[in-house]
Amino acid sequence: MTGNSILFTPDFGFAGAVTRPSQSTIEPVMMDTTAPFSGDGLVGKKVNGKFVPLVAGDAATAVYGIRVRSYPFMSDSDLARQLNATYNHTGDALVRGYISVKVNFGTVADNGPVYIRVGAGTAAQPIGGFEAAADATPANTILIANARFIGTTDANGIAELAYNI
Repeated sequence: MTGNSILFTPDFGFAGAVTRPSQSTIEPVMMDTTAPFSGDGLVGKKVNGKFVPLVAGDAATAVYGIRVRSYPFMSDSDLARQLNATYNHTGDALVRGYISVKVNFGTVADNGPVYIRVGAGTAAQPIGGFEAAADATPANTILIANARFIGTTDANGIAELAYNI
């Protein structure tokens, strides 16, 4: 009896989901309620001991880690509305390992370069978001030398990323 093989790329889950926990280093970080991330799986930096989103013009040296999706899920903006602005909350940052990220621009190639948007951000291409190609304006994206894509994107535009490995 012959069998059938179905070859397809399975979904990688949600942006910010750690894909290989045993090979990843995730650090607890203090988040800043006054500077919430617009979503999970975005790049952040440390400012005054708090993990905050990148802002326009940040350099590759500012990158500290990638915002890990909270479980049970509650977005930073939901927490910011529930807490007084003088309070902060904890979160997680992937500083080494494998994570699912939303790719906002370009075609992902296995072992391909990883760019982060740091200029001319939009809702579809947010500051701190991942891209598979450099922007036409060089100052709008930075190359992250210690990151690479694993495989291609799934049907939802999510790709697995190896960071700081």
